[in-house]
Order: sequence, then structure tokens, then C-alpha cells
Amino acid sequence: MVKVLSVGGSIVAPDKPDSEFLKKFASLVRDWLKEDSSHKLILVVGGGGPARAYQTAYKAVNEGSASNADEADWIGIMATRLNAQLLRAIFSDLCKEPVVYDPTQCGDFTGRVLVAAGWKPGFSTDTDAVYLAERFGAKTVVNLSNIEKVYTDDPKKNPDAKPLDKISWADFRKMVGDEWVPGKNCPFDPIASKKAESAGLTVICAGGKNIENIRNILDEKPFIGTTIC
Repeated sequence: MVKVLSVGGSIVAPDKPDSEFLKKFASLVRDWLKEDSSHKLILVVGGGGPARAYQTAYKAVNEGSASNADEADWIGIMATRLNAQLLRAIFSDLCKEPVVYDPTQCGDFTGRVLVAAGWKPGFSTDTDAVYLAERFGAKTVVNLSNIEKVYTDDPKKNPDAKPLDKISWADFRKMVGDEWVPGKNCPFDPIASKKAESAGLTVICAGGKNIENIRNILDEKPFIGTTIC
């Protein structure tokens, strides 16, 4: 049984690596894998605070001139790769392959954990997670971030925004649009959403810091979050 977790960089490294969270997360992963020898886990990690800090610096230096979206994307991609290398090191005894950079050229998955990072401009790590779910036959991508649920609108801007337990792909894609912007902050990115819908995948958006809740999702028990299907 292969499960895919798209782990937001804001969870792994909100400004720098969160060692306390990573200890708890590593324990969760090891406990879940130990429970059943058929369990395997794909971890796709984002860039988090370091990605945004470096992208902001690039745009500040280029203030008054046109910033190149591809260059900004590459900066974010490199941050994802550093975070991914950290996760691979944490699970080095379980992860036999190097960090996956290109999800379309991924070979075998011989260990218990596979770690992936950013691919190329125009794609977020959410999209990588969808490609890998297709490649290894996972039906669901669990997207862990700093929000517990998808809302009808941005709750920071609209006090009337309401949390959702479930939403269709059609309605969700109306909310997030169709365009990827480097550093864009949304529950699941537009390009990944389009591909997930066409592939018939389910995406669960949930809070990444709630370890018990993540375990419930892995065990297919009742959980706090939003199901997009």
C-alpha cells in the first residue's frame, strides 16, 4: 500500500528547519511503516520560508525591472531540494533511492520511503505528488500545510469564509483558477488540481502539525480536513 504525503515547506521549515516537528513526524512515519510490511510512503516536500525569503530577495533586487518567473521558480525549487535532502537523511535507513527531482523519470521504489522535491519551473511540489501518485498507484494525495481545512474564501481577508469538509474538483478549481505563480499560496496548486481531477485522484488537505490527525488519515479513520474529489 503506497500513500503520498505532500508536506508543505511551511511545516518542515517555516523559517528554518523545525526540529521538534521533524522528530514527531519521523516517529509517526516509522510507527506507521512498522505496523504493516506492505506500507510504503512517498514524501514530497515544499520550499517553505527559505524559498519565499530568497524569492523575495530576488524580486527586491530586481525592483523596477521585470522579474523572471522561471528564475523565481528555480530559487523555490532549490529550497525544496534542500528540505527534501534533509528528509531523506532522516529516513536514510528506509529510503534507498536518491531524492526524486523529475517525477516523470522516476525508477523503482525499493525502500519503504521515497522522497521527492521540486522539478522544474511552472510546476509546484503538489504537481510532483500527483505524478508520483499516478506512477505508483496511489489513489489519494494527502496535502499537509499550515491550514486545517479549505475555506470558501481566504479567512484572513473574509471573516465570513467557512471551512469545508468536502468539495468537488469543479468547485475547487473555480476557487484556485488555472494559473501557477511562483510562491503562490493556495491549498492545492491549480496545475496539480487539473491533473489530479483528470487522473481521478482524491486530495485531502489537512493541518501538517497535527500528528494524531495525520495518523488517522493514514489509517483511513475519521479526520479533520477537507476532501477534494
